[in-house]
Amino acid sequence: MDSLITAAARALAAGDPLGALKRVALREDPPALALRGIAMAQLGDFDRAKALLRRAAKGFGPREALARARCVVAEAEVALASRDLAWPARALEAARTTLEQHGDRTNAAHAHYLQVRRLLLIGYLKEAERALDKLDAASLAPALSAAHELMVAGVAMRRLQTANARAALARADRAARQARIPALIAEVESSSRALREPAARLIARGAERALVLEEVEALQSSSALIIDACRFAAREASTVVSLARRPVLFVLARALAEAWPADVSRDRLVAVAFRAKRADESYRARLRVEVARLRKAVQELADVSATAEGFVLQPRRAREVVVLARPLEEEHAAALALLADGESWSSSALALALSASQRTVQRSLESLAAAGKIQSFGQGRARRWMTPPMPGFATILLLPAALPGD
Repeated sequence: MDSLITAAARALAAGDPLGALKRVALREDPPALALRGIAMAQLGDFDRAKALLRRAAKGFGPREALARARCVVAEAEVALASRDLAWPARALEAARTTLEQHGDRTNAAHAHYLQVRRLLLIGYLKEAERALDKLDAASLAPALSAAHELMVAGVAMRRLQTANARAALARADRAARQARIPALIAEVESSSRALREPAARLIARGAERALVLEEVEALQSSSALIIDACRFAAREASTVVSLARRPVLFVLARALAEAWPADVSRDRLVAVAFRAKRADESYRARLRVEVARLRKAVQELADVSATAEGFVLQPRRAREVVVLARPLEEEHAAALALLADGESWSSSALALALSASQRTVQRSLESLAAAGKIQSFGQGRARRWMTPPMPGFATILLLPAALPGD
């Protein structure tokens, strides 16, 4: 490797893409193409970066498997940055194996963290944790150590383990500053804001207030009966009753919890559960059936008793009943939460992350665009959607994730 290639590589490692381009911008040999591709990715031109990296990979000969593997890892990183989550994961795994076989532990670890980051984006927490456990972070360079701690913090925040998340972010900050890479330092600071900003709302006894993640964690550990509108469940300590697939029951449970300790009239319950303007006898009969189903579903946690006007929730052990609500409640809140990272997403990537059909996601995006909340650019398969980060609150509890304790 000649001196210009070496200098360009060092500039990229230090987060200086312009410095790298000054050295290799006019060269067409495979190593220069690869470095130009990485530089363009750091500057945000992902399409140009992909094209350069593919040209570089094709330019390396059959005996240069190590160089081709590095190009594959770089292309995977560009795909992740551009939220192309459907990028072939097998190609990245094969490249990681090649790097390990050739003794390139640094780039192999980087490939591993790209796999973990993709798993986090689509909500596969258990798989992400298992992948993190396979690496020894103590032997990594500062930049990779910071990436490792960011992944640890990401898992911990989604698990509502705020002490672990805060400790991991502190380690990530130290490592990022040691690496002296401004973009990495900014990423750590951005992740840290999620611990300081409101992440949910607490509704109890007719009042409402914002909660940060640490307060949400404390609430989950309390003895209160929680109707969780973030994960669509009823919970008390370690007992969790999921109502995610029973939306009518959840709506009834939430209405009863918001009114607790008072009761809720039958007319009001009919309106929220069935969206009926008038509670006639047929709707009242349906209400009795659904209340009976709710009573059976949450029988470990509470009873639903009839009153003269309607129904009231009566917890069996808890002395307090609260509703944990999302910071933003609207029909397309989950899509907005993913778009709030400021990156550009394709509808196929959003569909993968949300475990929804692409057509469903497209309808949501069109509704959000019509309301002026997001914007798109490009056409056809190249179309991307994005929105500025949402100010004022964190979106952790809007992201796809398993129920805490699963």
